[in-house]
Order: sequence, then structure tokens, then C-alpha cells
Amino acid sequence: MKLPDFPWDVLAPYAVIAKRYPDGFIDLSQGTPVDQTPKFIQEALAAASNSPSYPLTAGSEKLISAIRDWSVKNLKVSGDFDVLPTIGSKELVALLPTLLQSKKVLYPKVAYPTYLVGALMAGAEAIAVDASADDWSAADLAWINSPSNPTGEVLTDDQVLQVINWSRKNNAVVASDECYLSFSSNAKSILELAKGDNTGLLAVHSLSKSSNMAGYRAAFIVGDPKLIDQIRQIRKHAGLMVASPVQAAMIVALSDNAHVAEQVNRYSNRRNILSSALNNAGFTIEHSKAGLYIWCAKGENCFKTVDWFASRGILVTPGSFYGDDNFVRVALTATDENINKASERIKS
Repeated sequence: MKLPDFPWDVLAPYAVIAKRYPDGFIDLSQGTPVDQTPKFIQEALAAASNSPSYPLTAGSEKLISAIRDWSVKNLKVSGDFDVLPTIGSKELVALLPTLLQSKKVLYPKVAYPTYLVGALMAGAEAIAVDASADDWSAADLAWINSPSNPTGEVLTDDQVLQVINWSRKNNAVVASDECYLSFSSNAKSILELAKGDNTGLLAVHSLSKSSNMAGYRAAFIVGDPKLIDQIRQIRKHAGLMVASPVQAAMIVALSDNAHVAEQVNRYSNRRNILSSALNNAGFTIEHSKAGLYIWCAKGENCFKTVDWFASRGILVTPGSFYGDDNFVRVALTATDENINKASERIKS
């Protein structure tokens, strides 16, 4: 098995350039939250820190109930469904083709690289596809991502319904990566559009960005009970368990949407500030209405644009990491102070 080079290593020389900038280095390359984890979540983690026993792979009864209630309220899931906590969403994305013994995996052409890596780890054939499922070939597993990382694109209801129809026609699994769903007023979960028939469908969710819990590694999947039971049984054998204190923190985080709304507003303000600066500097911005990133281009190779930012003390991500050589991804995960500084540097 030959995996791609770890992409962030390629950025190292540009980070060196950016860090030489006299007024300080601003990292807009990785989507790593910088805002504080809400105090009530920290307190729940601390209160559960006396944790001598092994946790359940399936999650505690309270966590299962919290995820189910959250899913009905926020995803509008109906019909027969099950839930399962995971150790962050990335490990689930990387392991799902292996857990399902997939032989052929479809993933978006411009996408988070772990979809491809997970297929390669499973020894599966990996095929990049456009959003229109009418053009897809038969496969065991297909990934969709809405809102998208890196572009912020939100799939239309019709596009998602095409994917569901493809799943039914091919008796295939669709995994919908919906980790940025909270950051869009237009995006709908695949489970809402399934109208109660969740056969073959999985929705992947994370608390990393919505609750600033990336360091907790707290995520979960919702969907087809048979698929989730299959995944649960293998994870039990592998000892893949979310730590008990993290489960306690997840329960309180899922019970409160107010802190999520506050974080959504922070990122919206940062997007407006950076988008204005980038437009004034002659950048073309595509999609970027949802999620945590701005997808933009200067009409040149992406690494030339990365160098343009680095000369201003800013590190961004080349679009080639995601399948496009012309765009760069600018993360909104920086303090308000650094977002304002970056804006001024871009304008100048």
C-alpha cells in the first residue's frame, strides 16, 4: 500500500518564509479551532475525570440518548436509526472502508484527502467523482461532503436525492460527511431527505468545530442500524472507545445549541472581514458561504499564491491538497485580532 505524502510536510518551507515576517506569523492553513472550549463543557469533563473503568464502545446510555435527541432535533432524522460515538471524525473517515470491507469507493473530486487515504488503506479502488450522482459508476461506498471542506459548497436537495437514488439502485453505502452542517442555514442532512428510509445511509458529525472540542476527539455517526451495528461490533474487538470523561463532555455539549450559535456568528464575522479584503485584492472566491474556509484564487498556480501569502506572514493551504491546483484554502480559525491583521496585510 502506497499512501500519498503527508501534505502538511510540503508546506514547511512556506511556513519558514511566513514566520520571518517582522510583524508576526498568522496561520490560516489548518482548520484548528482557537476559541475557548465553553466552560460548562470543560467542567463536565473535569467532573468525570475519576474514571477507573473501561468505557463502552457503544457509548453510555446517557450519551446514546443525547445523540439520538440531538439528531432528531438538528438533523430531522426519522424512521429506524442508530447512533455510535467515534474518536473524532477523521479516524472514522479513514477506517470506514476497512470496517465495511469496501472494494470500490467514490469520493468528491475536490475533497478532504482522508477519503482517498481511507480507501487506499482498505486496498479499495478509489474514484474521484463530480457532484451529480447520475454520472457515477457502481461502487460499494460513496462519500459526499456538504458543506464541503475545502470549498464551503452546499449540495442542493436534488443533488443529495440523486445520491440516495444511486445508493438504492446499487445497494451501496453512502457516508455523508456533515461535520460543518451547523455553519450553514441551507444545508440539510442526508437523513432528513431520506424521509425515514435510512437503509445504506450514514451521517458523520463532529463537535470539533461547532463546540471547539477538537482536542477532545468527539464525534459520532447516525443512520442505518444494521450498518452501525456492523461497525460497532468490529470497533468493540479493536478497543475503539471514546473516553468516559469525553463522553460526559459530549452529553452536555449536545444538550445546548446556544454556544454553537455564538461560534457560528464568530466565523461568519471573520468570513466577512477576510472575504472583503480578498475581493479588494483581486481574488476570485467560489462557494465559501458555509464551513470554516474561504476557497479563492488569483488566476495562477496555487503554490505561487501560497508564496504570495507567505511573503505577508500568512500561511494558507494549496488547493492541490484537495484536488485543485488553482485555488487556495484560507481558514477562518484564527483569533479576531489575527483575522483583522491578515485582512490589513492582504489589502496592503
